[in-house]
Amino acid sequence: MKIMDKNIAKQPSILMSFVPLVVLVILLALTINLFGADAIAGGSQLSLITASAVCTAMAMGIYRRKWQELEDAVVNNMKSATPALIILLLIGAIAGTWMASGIIPTLIYYGLKILHPSIFLPASCIICAVISLLTGSSWTTIATIGVALMGIGRALGFDDGWIAGAIISGAYFGDKVSMMSDTTVLASSTAEVPLFKHIKYMMFTTIPSLLIALIVFSIVSFTASPASATDTLIIEQALSNTYNITPWLLLVPVLTGVLISRRLPAIVTLFASVAMAAVAMVVAQPEIIMSIAQSDSTSFMTSMFAVVQAATGSTAVETGNTLLNDLVATSGMGGMMDTIWLIICAMCFGGVMYGSGMLIAISQLFIRVARRTVSVVGSTVCSGLFFNLATGDQYISIILTGNLFRELYDNRNLERRLLSRSVEDSATVTSVLIPWNSCGMTQSTVLGVATLTYLPYCIFNLISPLMSIFMAAIGYKIYKRTDNEK
Repeated sequence: MKIMDKNIAKQPSILMSFVPLVVLVILLALTINLFGADAIAGGSQLSLITASAVCTAMAMGIYRRKWQELEDAVVNNMKSATPALIILLLIGAIAGTWMASGIIPTLIYYGLKILHPSIFLPASCIICAVISLLTGSSWTTIATIGVALMGIGRALGFDDGWIAGAIISGAYFGDKVSMMSDTTVLASSTAEVPLFKHIKYMMFTTIPSLLIALIVFSIVSFTASPASATDTLIIEQALSNTYNITPWLLLVPVLTGVLISRRLPAIVTLFASVAMAAVAMVVAQPEIIMSIAQSDSTSFMTSMFAVVQAATGSTAVETGNTLLNDLVATSGMGGMMDTIWLIICAMCFGGVMYGSGMLIAISQLFIRVARRTVSVVGSTVCSGLFFNLATGDQYISIILTGNLFRELYDNRNLERRLLSRSVEDSATVTSVLIPWNSCGMTQSTVLGVATLTYLPYCIFNLISPLMSIFMAAIGYKIYKRTDNEK
């Protein structure tokens, strides 16, 4: 009689695998209820660590997983997030230097003159869509033009949720269909679909989703009660009195766009943008330098102090206008630390969930319900959303979903491009809607709007997964595999 080794790891059941997730949801709900917007300052991080501890205890105590196995999974998860953490720090530096140098105030100043309130939301969505399409980066788009549009929208009297929703909708449309987007390349390569074939096929769901979003934003803009012309004129005057407003400052975002289009690494591009903004700050804003450095004159040392402070710490410039004071206040790299801390904790939770086998166990649930084409696509979409919730990272979500469903699509005789599109329609666009996901945390911090505040207004991001399921339900452009693809 064969004796079973008690040290052999067991496979977690689907039901037990949900326990850490339930613990996390309960803790996050309590934390958000207690601390509100301040939950990111520590409460959310502790919730993630506690849920990770519950998962670890179950994995080691019940399913005999070794600590080293779980630790390796966490470390690998952390490695994937490292570039994002550096990018976050540089985005904080961009926010501070672009503001102190007058770049964002200049964009706001001219934006108030050009963008009429009746078209502001759809125009913001289109602007962000075009820039993100050309650059392939939603993060960079939101951190630069998005911040300026946020300031313009607030000056015009729009709610933060609607402004952020329009910006994010446009930015993630461009990110989703750009051939230079890392998520687009990742989704197509994971499903083993040629890039341009993948992008072309996505248009059947992406274009209708964007059109619906633009219609909604147009209706809201047209019916909104914006700030009066007098109010916007006061803000324009306050900006021109505080900063040296000149079109020459717009060279920095233009050159940043050129660097992005040359496909330089994001870290290199962002650092170069910070350096250019620092030079612009020294040349164009001597009064701001003296204000930050609290000095009566400018010198090399005061300029150096002001640049470093703007890039790394908090700055508050007095403009004589309360609303504008809030708009131009920045926190630099230091303002990103809560977000970075949260991402690290989220990566820890995702790592132990994967290393324990619980993540894979739950994923099998989605495969079991996949019978017809619509249920296959629906399971893929739900899986992408689930992995975004469970791992806190869209890249991991894309990889896991693509690999998990590849064989199922082949067995159902469905083209792989349906898989790659379904992955993008879920994993890519929903990541920004989850408070503890790296995308949700980043955009919330950059725009200064809580994730749950802008979530209902990200029309494109909400419609895209539903559109993918709808197209599968009606059977529109659903192709079967040819003999050459088998």
